[in-house]
Amino acid sequence: MAVLQKLPQRRRLVLLCLLFAALWEAAVGQIRYSVLEEIDKGSFVGNISKDLGLQPRELAERGVRIVSRGRTQLFALNPRGGSLVTAGRIDREELCAQSARCLVNFNILLEDKLNIYSVEVEITDINDNAPLFGVEELELKISETTTPGFRIPLKSAHDADVGENTLQKYELNPNDHFSLDVRSGVDGNKYPELVLERALDREEEAFHHLVLMALDGGDPVRSGTSRIRVVVQDVNDNAPVFTQPEYRVSVPENMPVGTRILTVTATDADEGYNAQVAYFQEKNPGESSEVFELKSTSGDITIIKSLDYEDAKFHEIDIEAQDGPGLLTRMKVFVTVLDVNDNAPEFYMTSATSSVSENSPPGTIIALFNVHDRDSGKNAFITCSLPENLPFKLERSVDNYHRLVTTKALDREQFSSYNITVTAKDGGNPSLLTEAHVLLQVADINDNPPTFPHSSYSAYIPENNARGASIVSVTAHDPDSDDNAHVTYSLTEYTLQGVPLSSYISINSDTGVLYALRSFDYEQFRDLQLWVTARDSGTPPLSSNVSLSLFVLDQNDNTPEILYPTLPTDGSTGVELAPRSAEPGYLVTKVVAVDRDSGQNAWLSYRLLKASEPGLFSVGLHTGEVRTARALLDRDALKQSLVVAVQDHGQPPLSATVTLTVAVADSIPDVLADLGSLEPSANPDNLDLTLYLVVAVAAVSCVFLAFVIVLLALRLRRWYTSRLLQASGGGLTRVPASHFVGVDGVQAFLQTYSHEVSLTADSRKSHLIFPQPNYADTLISQESCEKKDFLSTPQSLLEDKGEETFPQQRASKSDSEELELLRSSPSQSTSFVTYELGP
Repeated sequence: MAVLQKLPQRRRLVLLCLLFAALWEAAVGQIRYSVLEEIDKGSFVGNISKDLGLQPRELAERGVRIVSRGRTQLFALNPRGGSLVTAGRIDREELCAQSARCLVNFNILLEDKLNIYSVEVEITDINDNAPLFGVEELELKISETTTPGFRIPLKSAHDADVGENTLQKYELNPNDHFSLDVRSGVDGNKYPELVLERALDREEEAFHHLVLMALDGGDPVRSGTSRIRVVVQDVNDNAPVFTQPEYRVSVPENMPVGTRILTVTATDADEGYNAQVAYFQEKNPGESSEVFELKSTSGDITIIKSLDYEDAKFHEIDIEAQDGPGLLTRMKVFVTVLDVNDNAPEFYMTSATSSVSENSPPGTIIALFNVHDRDSGKNAFITCSLPENLPFKLERSVDNYHRLVTTKALDREQFSSYNITVTAKDGGNPSLLTEAHVLLQVADINDNPPTFPHSSYSAYIPENNARGASIVSVTAHDPDSDDNAHVTYSLTEYTLQGVPLSSYISINSDTGVLYALRSFDYEQFRDLQLWVTARDSGTPPLSSNVSLSLFVLDQNDNTPEILYPTLPTDGSTGVELAPRSAEPGYLVTKVVAVDRDSGQNAWLSYRLLKASEPGLFSVGLHTGEVRTARALLDRDALKQSLVVAVQDHGQPPLSATVTLTVAVADSIPDVLADLGSLEPSANPDNLDLTLYLVVAVAAVSCVFLAFVIVLLALRLRRWYTSRLLQASGGGLTRVPASHFVGVDGVQAFLQTYSHEVSLTADSRKSHLIFPQPNYADTLISQESCEKKDFLSTPQSLLEDKGEETFPQQRASKSDSEELELLRSSPSQSTSFVTYELGP
């Protein structure tokens, strides 16, 4: 219509006329075809181009197409062949149901001339559907009293096909009781009926299974089946029947109440309500109805009252079985009661004690009791027993009396109480037993002394402790009880350095905690040996001792003590001599110090704290040796002042200092000359005193030098050549500092020097010290005098705990040889010279 609207008015009228003419022509002529249902898609229906008077190629050119309204296209045009074909599978039953003819109408339009042609296609039925029943299985109920000839309508089958392909007949499988009759209705349909041919007996055959078959007239023939289940309904024509004419059962007398002892069963050949059997117990005079109960539905006979063989040995029960409508049958049940061992032994405690002393002798009676069993024969024979490994036994007396006695002395510390189980067992099968419990407490006696868990104790306390400080706690255990286990502690008294131990340490008598009553000093004593006594409160009391070693731990509470050089009593400063020709590393002197502490608290280190000429001297860190760090120069002052600090390794560390004065000169006369060159004092009395001191020093020096020369001569004759003699001319200036072993060694070293002469330049406090050998405590043989060097010194300073030693270094080969000689004679005394100058 959109195309017509675009055309001019005149042409639009012409086309409308042509369209009406085409519609009139289509209504007059109609094309008919016939096709089978269920053929494949694209199957040939008819030659539409021929019927339209067109060539196949003209179908596309003239715009030939199918026009239909409101339904799915079932057909299509094949433009190449000019034929009408199926557009899909066609189901006649879906299109036309049960109609006799199935016609499909549509139109074909030629668009070039707008011609319409009507096409009618008849869908021909094929036998593609089998007869179907509404239900696959049908159940019918017929009473067994129904008379033959009775008719029962059956469900009919349905066939979707038409004509000869639809349902034609019914068939029933052969049987003796039923037959099939088919009736035709007004509508032409066939209706099957089941006819009863013979009387039914439900007890003979309760069910009948039939098969009804429906057949159509197609080729091939199709069929459908339905199973028929005929249920024969029962009538009450049979009474209940018991499985046994009478029942007999034997029941032990100890069978518990509520136990099922028997089930009676009666069956009824009928079914349903007619076969429902109920059981009833007849109420006869006697106790059977009070002892047993019958379940009406199940036939179970249960005990509702305890059986007793001694009261009744036999019971008789009358039972009726009745079905639903009322038919019944009677039967008897005979119950025999069997005697069993149903009485356990019984205890009668005549006398019993609840406590016994642990020192009671064997055979002490604990309890007396009687055992009785109400049964008879072997069921009344009783044997009594005790658990194994108990210090008790049973003694049988008359009339089933028994005594419980001890077999040995008891030990409360091992077992403080006993729960004794006495078992009485009869001779029945199975046997019954009864247990009686006797609770016995063992009374304690004081038979165990207190014991310490360790054979000895060790405790540690730091020195300088606070008074009242807790040291250690010792605990003793007493396995007894009450007062016998109450332990008190005490210390064994003795004197320590003339003072009673109780003034140093006390012990808490109740807790065993030791307390310090005073502050301990490690340097006074290092350990204490104590004896702690633990005593109980029993009668008589028992005690035990344990040793306690108390060790006092050292604290860093002592500063290092400088033993050398010692300060003169007049307050002057000692002087050490260092020749100007000394090489670097030359040993000038040695600072000797000790620390009264121990361990690392007594480990000492030395350092140069202050020097008037920095870099000229050095101090050994561990040896305390003062050595030249470089060669002495002419510009170096005669008097060098050194401050050496000695520090221990405690926490916190403690230290001490000493001031050394070193005189730089090649010989004693040089010292004197240098001293003489010093500026004289303004006091004439001091000048006279200086003169006297110089004379005295010169005299003593000459004597000392003579002694040294003699010693050198003896030594050179034995070991050294003339070359070594010349090299040893300065030996006096290279006298090494001494090493000492402990405080006693230092004191021995200091005892070897006995001469002290004061020498002052401008002060009376200046003096020179000339130590001399001392042989008061040493006996030296002639051979030792020849082989030993009095100028040699020990090599190391030994501390209390075996501390590490530091070897002394020598500057030359001859000094090393002297060192070896020194090690071979460690006990020889040493000569030493010290010069001290006042400031």
